[in-house]
Amino acid sequence: MARSARTDKGASQTLKAVIGIRDLVFSGTVAPGERLSEINVSAKLGLSRTPVRAALARLEQEGILEAIPSGGYSVRLFSIGDVADAIEIRGVLEGTAARLAAERGATPTKINALKALVARLDDVVETGVNDIDLDGYMSLNAEFHEMLTELSGSRIIQRELERVLHLPFASPSAFLEAQMSVPAFRTSLIVGQAQHRAIAHAIEMREGSRAEAVAREHARLARINLDRVMKDKSLIDRVPGLVLVTG
Repeated sequence: MARSARTDKGASQTLKAVIGIRDLVFSGTVAPGERLSEINVSAKLGLSRTPVRAALARLEQEGILEAIPSGGYSVRLFSIGDVADAIEIRGVLEGTAARLAAERGATPTKINALKALVARLDDVVETGVNDIDLDGYMSLNAEFHEMLTELSGSRIIQRELERVLHLPFASPSAFLEAQMSVPAFRTSLIVGQAQHRAIAHAIEMREGSRAEAVAREHARLARINLDRVMKDKSLIDRVPGLVLVTG
């Protein structure tokens, strides 16, 4: 039992280190190309070197950091193409998840839970995009995408999507805060919610091809919003992680 407790504590410290390093990187506190060492990061986060070492290795696997041959890691710089590719991969994976959910069939209980979630999203959006509860919408939006992945019944897809979503600009909620500042963005929330309804309906009707097509189109909204953000530098700070992107 004592060994298990130590293992749990170690995992907790590693997770704390991962979150802390992500915050340093995504906030721009650590600049792209800047070197990260175990000693410096440990001092910044107030953690021992063991969990920091594990966290740095994990973030390298996620693609956020790059190993330096002489030792340590550097913060990776992404191109617009990298971001577009990450969004595209999310669309492919979520499209596949939606198709599998439809083709394999979900239980009535799960379908009802999905429809109830879409209804809650409808309630938030129907308040009017100018008065929308952004935090509430982001939470429900994330829940919808998580449920979609779970309904696929594929642990492989769930794992690969989790990996892609560790890149902040690939997240379904990546551009939502920026959206609230621009009328065209706010309008895209309405389009996105219509797509949520269409995906849920296609899964319920077991229409795999339709579910996949709409889910992939849904991810493309993020690509459209990416292009808008990159044209207005004042919005970049509103999207976590875009400080790592070069035009």
